[in-house]
Amino acid sequence: MLRAVGNILWLVFSGFWMALGYVVAGAIACVLIVTIPFGIASFRLAGYALWPFGRTVVWKPSAGAASTVGNVLWLILFGWWLALGQIVAGIAWCITIIGIPFGVASFKMVPLALLPLGREVVPLDQATS
Repeated sequence: MLRAVGNILWLVFSGFWMALGYVVAGAIACVLIVTIPFGIASFRLAGYALWPFGRTVVWKPSAGAASTVGNVLWLILFGWWLALGQIVAGIAWCITIIGIPFGVASFKMVPLALLPLGREVVPLDQATS
């Protein structure tokens, strides 16, 4: 119940706007065939940005050197401004005492915004196994 309330508050105050940023980045990335994997990663992150509580991000063991190269390109093209948006949202959340947990959640999404390839979003109960 508490996760649902947290997710609804998150969605209303910052999740929708952050997800919109990821969707725009994904749409831009899908313009070229070569950058479609970036678009797919961005759409996956948009879903996580909409409803983050109860889910977490883990490294994919099968990710190789291509994801590292892709992460460098992502960082240059999209990652820095998406991470900046997460930082601004985190600071805005931390202005109030009630918003501090949401600010911390926003700050936890910064590394994901910077380097998303080679990671996957999973439910919390699957992350420990």
